[in-house]
Amino acid sequence: MNPPFERQAVLPLAGLYVFRMLGLFMVLPVLSLYGQSYQGATPALLGLALGVYGFSQAMLQIPFGFLSDKIGRKPMIAFGLILFGLGSVVAATADSVYGLILGRFLQGCGAIASVIMALVADLTAEENRTKAMALIGASIGVSFALALILGPLVTESVGLSGLFWATAGFSIVGLWLLWRRVPQPPPLRQPKDREWRTVLRDAELWRLNFGIFALHFVLMAAFIVLPRYLELNGWGREVHGWIYLPVMLLSFLAMLPFMILGERMGKVKLVYTSAIGLLLCVQLGLWGLSGSAVTAVVALFAFFMAFNLLEATLPSWVSKVASPELKGTATGVYSTWQFTGAFLGGAVGGWVLQVAGMAAVFGLCAVVLLLWLIVSLFQTPPAKPVRYSVRLPKEGDQLALQGLAEMPGVKQVTWVDSDCVALVQVDGRTFNTALLASYEWRPAESV
Repeated sequence: MNPPFERQAVLPLAGLYVFRMLGLFMVLPVLSLYGQSYQGATPALLGLALGVYGFSQAMLQIPFGFLSDKIGRKPMIAFGLILFGLGSVVAATADSVYGLILGRFLQGCGAIASVIMALVADLTAEENRTKAMALIGASIGVSFALALILGPLVTESVGLSGLFWATAGFSIVGLWLLWRRVPQPPPLRQPKDREWRTVLRDAELWRLNFGIFALHFVLMAAFIVLPRYLELNGWGREVHGWIYLPVMLLSFLAMLPFMILGERMGKVKLVYTSAIGLLLCVQLGLWGLSGSAVTAVVALFAFFMAFNLLEATLPSWVSKVASPELKGTATGVYSTWQFTGAFLGGAVGGWVLQVAGMAAVFGLCAVVLLLWLIVSLFQTPPAKPVRYSVRLPKEGDQLALQGLAEMPGVKQVTWVDSDCVALVQVDGRTFNTALLASYEWRPAESV
C-alpha cells in the first residue's frame, strides 16, 4: 500500500465517524433538559434513554465484528448505519419516553465501531496505523466539541424531534461516504481460519481490553463532574463548548510528537505507560488540590492530550496483536469492553457523586488508572512489522498465496498488483527467510 491509498481510505472513514458521532453527541447536553416534555418522562427514564445506547452497543460489538470477518466490512457498516438511521426516525417520531428509549436502543444497535477499526487496519500498513487511528480519534474529539455547541442551538430551534431527524440525515451521509469514497480493501490471504475463541484466550488482548475499559470508565465518570468543576472555577456553562473545542484541537497537536516517538523510535510502551501516568496525575491533582480558572483548563488539556494518545494507541495495538483473520472479532471484543467501561463509568461515577461528592469521583478515577498502570507494566509491545515483496509463479496464484500464508511466522499475505507480486508480512522475531528460497524475493520498501 502507498500513503495516497491510505489517505484515500482513512479520510472518508474519519468523516463517517464525524457525522455519526456528531449525531450521537448532540443529544448529551440537551436530553435531560428537553426530554421532560415526553409523556411519562422521569429523571430515571431519561437517564435510561441516554444510557441504553451504550448497552446495545456493548451487546452487539462482538457479533458485528465476527460477521465482518465472514461477510465483509462494508456490508456490516452499511447495515449498522441503516439501524442507526432507523433508530433516529423512531426517536424523532416518539411522543413518550418509552418510544424515545426504543429509538435510542435501535441507534445503539448500529454497532459499527469495531468494524470500522478493523477496516482501518485492513487498509493501512502497521507503521501508519497509529496515525490513522489518531486521525479517527481526532475526528471523534472534534465532533464531541462541536456537538456541545451545536446540540443546544439545534434543539432550541427545532426541538429534540428535529435533532433526531438531523441524526437520521447523518446516517444517509455516512452511507454515501462508505460506498462512494471508502475503497475496497485489497484481497488478503491469511493462514487458515482459527476458532474465534482464541481471541478470548489471548492474555495480551485482555490487557488491552482492560485498558480501553479503564479509559472510557474514567472518561464518563470524569465528565459527570468536570462540567461542574469548570463552573465552580469561574467558567460559566454557556462557554464550555468554546473551551472544549480549542482544548481538544491543541491537545491533539500536542500528543503528535509523542505518538511519533512511540512509533518511529520503538518507544511504544514507554509512551503508553507515560500517558496512563499523566492521566493518573491529573485525577490526583483534581482530587487533592484546590483549583482555579487557569488550572482547570490546564488539567482539561493534559487530560485530553493523554486521552487522545491512548485512544489512538490502543486500537492500533489490538490490530497488530490480533491474528489477521480475526481482526473483526478482536476489535468486537475490544469495543464491547469500551462501551461497558463507558456505561459503568457513568453509572458508578454518578452513584459515587451522589453519596460521596465530586472529589470522591476523581479519587475513583485515580484508583482505576492505578490498576491500569500496573497492568500495563506487563504488556509486550508489538514487534516492528517486517515485509517482503515476493514474486509469484503466475498472477494471482492461489496455491502459492496459500503456501506463503501457511509458512511459520507469516502474519498476512496481500496480492498487491497484477505483476505477480505478493506482499508478505511476517513476525521478524520468528520468521526464517530460508523459507522463501524457492521464490524471487526482496525486502519491501518502507511505507
